[in-house]
Amino acid sequence: MNFVKRAGTSLGARKSKTAALLAIFLVICTLLLGGFLLQAAAARQEADAQRAIGVDATVRKEGLTPALADRLGGSALVHRYNAEVAVRAGAQGFAPLTSRVPEPGGTAAGKKDKGALAVNGVRDSDMLLPFSYGSTKLTAGRGITPEDAGRDVAVIEQRLADKNRLKVGDTFRIGSADGKRTSAPKIVGIFQDPAQEPTTWVAPNELPGNTLYVPADTAKKLTSGTATVREVVLRIGSPDQARQLHVEAEHLLGKGGFEFHVNDKAYKDQVLPIQRVGTFAGLLVRVIALAGALILGLIVMLQIRERRCEFGVLLAMGEKKWKLMGQHLVEVAAVALPAVAIAALAGSLGGQAAGEAFLSHQDDEPVSATRAPDSGIAPPAVRVEAADVGKVAGIALGMSLVSTVVPGIGILRLHPRSILTDTE
Repeated sequence: MNFVKRAGTSLGARKSKTAALLAIFLVICTLLLGGFLLQAAAARQEADAQRAIGVDATVRKEGLTPALADRLGGSALVHRYNAEVAVRAGAQGFAPLTSRVPEPGGTAAGKKDKGALAVNGVRDSDMLLPFSYGSTKLTAGRGITPEDAGRDVAVIEQRLADKNRLKVGDTFRIGSADGKRTSAPKIVGIFQDPAQEPTTWVAPNELPGNTLYVPADTAKKLTSGTATVREVVLRIGSPDQARQLHVEAEHLLGKGGFEFHVNDKAYKDQVLPIQRVGTFAGLLVRVIALAGALILGLIVMLQIRERRCEFGVLLAMGEKKWKLMGQHLVEVAAVALPAVAIAALAGSLGGQAAGEAFLSHQDDEPVSATRAPDSGIAPPAVRVEAADVGKVAGIALGMSLVSTVVPGIGILRLHPRSILTDTE
C-alpha cells in the first residue's frame, strides 16, 4: 500500500489521538500566529508613531538664513520641519491693539508705531509648540502649511480680529517697519492665545493679540535687509538619527557656532512601549516554536513507541525505512495544516481585539508637556496576511519534521526482529 494512503488510513483509525494532536497543533499555531500578528502590528504602529511624534531637533544659529534652513529640512532624515522668521510690521487700514496702561513718561501726540505687529513667518504652524501642545487653538479656518509657500495668507489672533471685525476670507494690509514694503495677506485662520494682556505697559508688538503668522516668504518681503531664521525645528524618526543629523548640520553650518537641541521625551513616552511589545512578541514566537517542537517531539515519540509492533511487521514485510518515516511525517503534517487554517481564521476574527489590548495602553499615558495631543497614535491595525500564515505553516511543518525524524531515528536503526522481540 502507498505510504501516503496508509497514513490516511492510520489517521482515520486513530480518531481520538488524531483529534488530540490537532488540538495541540491548533494551540501552538494560534499562539505563533498571534505573535507574528502582534509583531507586525507593533512595527506598523511604531512607524506611524515615528511619523506622528518623531523626535524634534532644534537648530539655532546667528545669521541662519531661510535658504540654509530649507537645506537642513531637505535632509533625507527629516520628514517635517518648520523655520521661523520673526519681523515687525505696521498695520495699514486697521487698528492694532494697544496697552490699556499708559506708557511711562507719555508719548508724543499723534505718534504712530510702524512696527506694532509681531509677524512670524513659518512653514508649518502645527509644529509650533503652542499649537502642537494645544494651549493655542484655532477658532476658525486653518493654520499655515507648507503648501502656502509663496501665497499671501495669514492667521491672526482672535482679539485683533474682533477689534477690527475681521474674519476668515478677509484681506488686510500690513507694511514693513520702515514703510517701504507692503503685503496684503488673506486671512485663512483665526487663533486664540490664552495669554492675558500684561498689567504693565508693553510695546504693541509684545501684546499677545498683535501676533500673526504668515508664510516665511511673506515675512521675508517685510524684512529690512537680509531675513534671518530665529530657529528651525526638524522632525526626525528616532533618537538614533539625531547624531547623524548633527553631522549633516556641521557639514552645512560648520563645526560649532550653532545650538543643536534634541527633544525625544514624547518619543520615549509613547514609542518605546510599542517597541517593547514588538520585542516581547518576537521572544514569544521563539519560545513557542521551541516549546512546541519539544512537546510534539515527546508526543510523537510516545506514539512511535506504541506502534513498534506495527513498524516491525512492516519492516519484516520489506517496507523501506524511509517510507515508514514518510508515513509518520505525512500523518503529523496532515494534522498541522488544518490547524494552521483554523488558527488563521481565529486570528482574523479576534486578532484586532487582542492587538488593541496589547498596544493601546500607551493612549492612557499622560501627554508630555513637550509634545501635544496632536501626536496621538492611531489604533493598531492587526491584519492576517499571507506572509504571516506562511511563516506559521513553515514553522508547523518544520516542527512536524523535527518531532517525527528525531524520535524515529532510534527505532528505525534497529533490526525488525529486535523491534518485534523487544517488549520495552
